[in-house]
Amino acid sequence: MSEEHIAKVNGKDLPISTKNSIEVCNFIRNKTVADSKRILQGVLEEKRAIPAKRFNKDRGHKRGRIAAGIYPKNVCRQIMMLLESAEANAQNKGLNVDNLIIKSITVNKASAPWRYGRFRRRKTKRTHISVVVEEVEKKPKEGAKK
Repeated sequence: MSEEHIAKVNGKDLPISTKNSIEVCNFIRNKTVADSKRILQGVLEEKRAIPAKRFNKDRGHKRGRIAAGIYPKNVCRQIMMLLESAEANAQNKGLNVDNLIIKSITVNKASAPWRYGRFRRRKTKRTHISVVVEEVEKKPKEGAKK
């Protein structure tokens, strides 16, 4: 697709864990924005767990069809804000918000400066996340009349 059918948003220096962000982003990649927001809302309510596939050492098993699972609430809040911003950017470009899928969602580790105060000698957790959503046209169901 060309540049006119995509919308982008970048989150810089977000105060969230990079490892949890990678797990969440791998789970919602190539899904629609509406489905992704529904999944993240389920995680915030602790009704749905994100499967931990890469960083799963010492993670407990969860109900359902997943083995190790996590409920990264701070990560889900930040990614939900990024998805809402991407939707607003797409709407501003004149795209149909109902037909958006997450084409690319990338997580990078940001700088980790030292914390101040009583708990010195600890580094902060910071993450860069970039989201690219793309408008796709809905295909008619096979077997449906034209």
